[in-house]
Amino acid sequence: MEEQAEELRELMKNDIPEKRTSASDKTGHKTRIIAITSGKGGVGKTNVAVNMAIAYAQIGKKVILIDGDLGMANVNVLLNVVPTYNLMHVINKKKTMKEIILDTEFGIKFIAGANGFSKIANLSVEELDDFAKQFSSLGTADIIIIDTGAGIANNVLQFVAAADEVYVVTTPEPTAITDAYGIIKIITTEIVEHPVNLKLLVNRVHSADEGKRISERIITIVGQFLGYKVEYIGFVYDDPVVQASVIRQKPFIVVNPTSKPAMCIKHIIGRIEKTGPSENEGVSSFLRKFLGKKK
Repeated sequence: MEEQAEELRELMKNDIPEKRTSASDKTGHKTRIIAITSGKGGVGKTNVAVNMAIAYAQIGKKVILIDGDLGMANVNVLLNVVPTYNLMHVINKKKTMKEIILDTEFGIKFIAGANGFSKIANLSVEELDDFAKQFSSLGTADIIIIDTGAGIANNVLQFVAAADEVYVVTTPEPTAITDAYGIIKIITTEIVEHPVNLKLLVNRVHSADEGKRISERIITIVGQFLGYKVEYIGFVYDDPVVQASVIRQKPFIVVNPTSKPAMCIKHIIGRIEKTGPSENEGVSSFLRKFLGKKK
């Protein structure tokens, strides 16, 4: 126990940015778009996405969380909200983007996904243009986090291909490790238009060494067999507070902000914040890649 406490103290040194407002800097406002995915369900991907979004809000960022898991959407369950409208209402021109965004008690905004969202590929040029204009209104956010579905569905790859950064969540379980490699292999071989900024996050570990060991195994295999570089972004401890928070429908970073998982999420945000978005990132770049346009 003392060893874990010492690991957490070491983690947090100089890693949490000071709370600040989300006003545009001198170079102009840039929205950072992060997709969180996994090779299989049950690894805690949605929990990671929700708590990362709240951690960003806690340092003064304007955050929008989008549920991109179109088959088994459950972000709203963790946030304890019941969405009336979703992205399909925008696509069908029944609602504007502004009308479907929900405020939450946790300082973030939430957009529900929709079954059939993958049909966007079949829209006319005019319909696509209208949707793009609606989505562009999200550019006032500092951070957009997309919780994708697990696995290799087309809509998952569509989100992954368009995001600025992609975090693959796995656990120490052998099947999860195998599936993490599998999703990375598919991403790196199917998305050939541009390199994907892939990062690895190991969830439900019992020590920092375990997280590092698992990540090094995956990163080494990916480099050796796929010739692709994946960065290790961090780990999240296995802890009863996570399951307790799910039952209460309150994210663990809110239920117990000093718990080991909460501190790990804050550390990960600190690491991400040390690297700013590049010039070719943002909502316009996301839309261009999402809609399959080269320029």
